[in-house]
Parts: sequence; structure tokens; C-alpha cells
Amino acid sequence: MSTLPNAAPAGAEAHLPDEALGAPLLHIEGGTATITLNRPQHLNRLHRADLLVLQDYLTQLAAHPELHAVVITATGRAFCAGYHIGELDTAPTDAPAGPQLFEQTVDLLERLPLPTICLLNGSVYGGATDLALACDFRLGVSTLELRMPAARLGLHYYPSGLVRYASRLGLSAAKRLFLLAEAVPADELLRIGYLDDMADAEDLPALLQRYLDALAAGAPLALRGMKQALNEFVRGDWVEARVRERETLCASSADLREGLAAWRERRLPCFEGR
Repeated sequence: MSTLPNAAPAGAEAHLPDEALGAPLLHIEGGTATITLNRPQHLNRLHRADLLVLQDYLTQLAAHPELHAVVITATGRAFCAGYHIGELDTAPTDAPAGPQLFEQTVDLLERLPLPTICLLNGSVYGGATDLALACDFRLGVSTLELRMPAARLGLHYYPSGLVRYASRLGLSAAKRLFLLAEAVPADELLRIGYLDDMADAEDLPALLQRYLDALAAGAPLALRGMKQALNEFVRGDWVEARVRERETLCASSADLREGLAAWRERRLPCFEGR
């Protein structure tokens, strides 16, 4: 088990004081970090303080290359209701407004070098739909629905979120979700590519484990380098020299030598991320 600062050891969640129960939790076990949204009584809506905690967690995790993956999930019957609407216009004068802070948090998640999986244990609404979209993979329970109500609130969504929707789902799907603000069921989300996989609730842990096992079997340098390059390509901010640098790093890595040796010897490789 990890000793990352602020990471909750196994069972520690039960001993948190009542006022801390709403904060997101971070649990590290083996090569997987799990962030759990923890306001089930409010459908896990995200408060300003929660976003700051998430940013802190993501910054910590970026500095720990020994991890294979980061999972984001939630407690209760919903994944997340998005940003707390009651805090939209209550930011301190010297701090970014709620939507800007939310955008910063989601962008930080997208840029995390580690592979990320959003495990949607229930329905997802508002800004939380973009939080999930910023992850590399989205696995959802078959009963969930998605709704993006920004237009019904008079809220113009932030630029990077619109780019993520259009680049990942296509313009037609993005327009449908944003402009019609209708509830979309899980099977349709799978069809349009919002979900990568779905399962009944009892089968979701096994589905997650399948993805975690596949990521753990990959060479960390290659996985992270290609993830970064692919995200840069779709954002339009890629620089060939930077991509070539990662390519060269992998070409001279101990991981590549190990991968080739394992292939020749017909055994599983043991990568070290260097």
C-alpha cells in the first residue's frame, strides 16, 4: 500500500470526522490509485473545496510513476451531479470563479501522465460529464444516464470542455448533448463512444479489473508517452520534437530491451518504467 501524503489507508474512511465525509477520498493499493467522490447525499456534487482536493491529489499522483492507473469513481447511487450550482457565483475575490476552477481541475486530469479510468457507478450530470470525458476510459453501469443541462441554466460551457466533447464524440453528438440537454441512456452513450464499456452493477468490478490488468501489462514509458501524444494531437497543441523526444526515450529504454527479450524467450515482460 502506498504512503502518498493524504492517501487514506485501508479502512481509514470509516474514522473520518463527520465534517470531512464529503471530501473526495484517495486510496492507493498495488499499482492503482482510486479517487472516490464522497457526497452521496447530494449525488456527489462537487464543491469548490472538493475541486481543490482533487487538484492536490492529481498533482501528487503525477509525481508517482510507479502507479499503473488512476480510477475515479463515487459512492452512492449516482456518479456525480456536477459542480454545486449554489457556489457558481460565490468565489472569493482573489480566486477563480467556480466554472474556471472546474475547468482547471478537469484539464489537470486530462494532462495527468498516468492512464485514467472513470468507473461510472451511476448517472452523471453537468460538469461531471466532462470530468469523466477527460479520463482515458469510461466504464459505466448499464442503468446510468447522462444529462448536460448547461443550456437550460443559461450557462455557456467553458472552451476546453467543448473541445473535449467535439473531439472525442464528434460534432453531431456534442451538439445533441449540449443543445438538447436531454437524458441519454447508457446503451446510447456506448454507441456514440462516450462509454468504452458497460456492465450490470454486479459485473462492473470484473470489467474494471480487466482494464487494469491490460494497463499493468504495458510498458509505462510507452503507455504514458503515447497517451500524451494522442491527447496533444486532438487538442491541436502537439509539437513534433516533443513527440520524437518521447519516442527516442522509449527506443533507448530498459523497458524496450525487456519487452524484446520477453518476446524472444516467450515469457511475460517485467517492465520497470525506465
